[in-house]
Amino acid sequence: MKRIAIQGIRGAFHEIAARHYHQQPIDVVPAISFNELIVESKRNDGGIMAIENSIAGTLIRNFPLIQQSDLDITGEIYLRIKHNLMALPGQRIEDINTVYSHPMAIAQCRTFFEQFPHICLVNAEDTALSALKIYKEGTNSVAAIASTKAAELYQLEIIAESIETDKQNYTRFLSLERKNEDINEADFEKVSLCFTLKHEIGSLHKFLKLLSEDGANLTKIQSVPIIGDRWNYRFFIDFVMNDPSLYQLIIKKINKATTDLQVLGRYKTGIYYEN
Repeated sequence: MKRIAIQGIRGAFHEIAARHYHQQPIDVVPAISFNELIVESKRNDGGIMAIENSIAGTLIRNFPLIQQSDLDITGEIYLRIKHNLMALPGQRIEDINTVYSHPMAIAQCRTFFEQFPHICLVNAEDTALSALKIYKEGTNSVAAIASTKAAELYQLEIIAESIETDKQNYTRFLSLERKNEDINEADFEKVSLCFTLKHEIGSLHKFLKLLSEDGANLTKIQSVPIIGDRWNYRFFIDFVMNDPSLYQLIIKKINKATTDLQVLGRYKTGIYYEN
């Protein structure tokens, strides 16, 4: 049975995404931080890492982690994120004065809490871990934002269901595995790259023009500051190829137009799943 690292513990959205993605029984390996997730992905059979959310945006720090990890992006999955407010049985929302959850979860639910100004929102390492803490400590007046699965696992009562701001709230997760050069040239649709560009007029425009000339559709572009190199940025991009057989040609052209080019992965376009 595969051992797959996730950020968080049992009941976290990472676990739900991992089980949907692999479509077979897996053992999940908890990791509290994304740094630890990278380490555990290397030790085991891979990992699942959140990279962006349709409400809260991109987890920018995860891009350098992947780039420096020596792991490949081997797939992606989009998971509908349904956030629930949960507490010990018998609690009402009027009784709650503190809510714990992961910062991304809190960011996705801020509109809901505008009607409850007495509630203090506190960042925690993980959604499910916040639920587990309430269960273990038996604390009243405290709630967590987490999944339905977390409420079931840790015997908490959902006092407000689906509190995310946007009901079309999706998170994109990446599958990470140890590097494998044996990829069928026709068995992928999406490519993830990172690179730097010279400080020249039109350098980014020229790069994007190269993609369009060979029928590649840009789906993501993110610039991330390069530590120790002031005002220089590394670009992370995803694009979908109409004709995967042109991959080597496109990479050759991109290599000439960029510096420090790194292929992070080639994989199938992700499927959308409900929570």
